Formats: sequence, C-alpha cells, structure tokens
Amino acid sequence: MGAAQVVTHGSADYLRLARRARWLSWASLGYMALEGAVAVAAGIVAGSIALIGFGLDSAIEGFASLVIVWRFTGRRTLSHHAEERAQKLVAVQFFILAPYVAVESVRALVNASHPETSVVGIALAAASLVVMPYLGRAKQRIGSRIGSSATASEGKQNLLCAYLAAALLAGLLGNTLFGAWWLDPVVGLLIAGLAVHEGREAWRGDACC
Repeated sequence: MGAAQVVTHGSADYLRLARRARWLSWASLGYMALEGAVAVAAGIVAGSIALIGFGLDSAIEGFASLVIVWRFTGRRTLSHHAEERAQKLVAVQFFILAPYVAVESVRALVNASHPETSVVGIALAAASLVVMPYLGRAKQRIGSRIGSSATASEGKQNLLCAYLAAALLAGLLGNTLFGAWWLDPVVGLLIAGLAVHEGREAWRGDACC
C-alpha cells in the first residue's frame, strides 16, 4: 500500500473520511453476519468443522466493525481518547482470533479431520475472497489518511478474513480433488501467527504507519 496523503484532524476531508470508515464498517458487519450464518448452516448440513469454525470467526471479527462504528459516531469522531480505546479493542480481537484459529487447526491435524465437500461453502469462501480484500484495503487507506490505527487495524482483520477464506477454500478443494485434508489446518496455523503479529502492531498503534 503506497503512502497516503494525511488530512488535518477535524477538517472537512477528515469528517468525510470518518463517515466513510463508519459506513464501510457497517457494510463489513452486514456481510459478516450473512457470512457467519451461511457458513454455520452449511457446516451443520455438510458436517464440516472448518465451515462452522469459519462462521464463528465471523462473529469475532464483527465485533471489531462495531468498535469502528462506535469510534466514529457523534462526539467520538474527533476524540483522541476514543481512538485510543478503539485501537486497543480492535487489537484484542486479534488476540482472541489467534488462539481460536490455532486450537481449531491443531485439533483438526490431531484428529485428521477431513473438510467436507460443500458447494455452498466453496461459493461462500470464493465470495469472501473478493469482498473482504476490497473492504480491508479501503479501510487501511482511510486509516492512513486520518491517522486512525483502529481503522487500519480493522482493515487488516478484513484481510485476515480473506486469508481464512483462502484456507477454507484450499481445504475444501484440496480434500475433494487431491485428498489433501491437512491444507486447511496448516494454513490456519500460519494465519494464527500472523494474527498475533498484527495484534501487537495494532496495540502499539503502528497499523496505519
């Protein structure tokens, strides 16, 4: 991501971008609610732990979107204190997400759990690979321009969601086509490590730099 032009705190451009950040977070929340419901339902039907886990992960990430909506509502839009609180709250979501993904990945490896074939799951993962990177990059650009590490960090969570979708897709397709059931949990472990790294950056406020 290239260097973004920083706007003055409280300026008209700042307020416009803050509103856009809020609406992007509403869009993320709406998509993740749908994503989570479809994933859990499809996972139950197919008996797929990977799909159910993907759906539950959407709930964790949805909280980060709510934090950004809270951050840019009313007087908090111009509050440095609200930014600091939002920054920490978003960082915590990375630390919740990392052990969850790691434990589920290890469990899948130990139990040799084979992701089940699900046409709905494959379509959902493919859709998330398109939608979440767009939302993530847009929020990172806005976060850089208005100096909001919380916004940029939430964008990184959207990108992590895309990585999880890629892992899910690899697991579903790899198992179906090649019997490579271990792809999903191995990629999940890598993502868990990345989540810890991103969480540390978010906690320090380095995400938008």
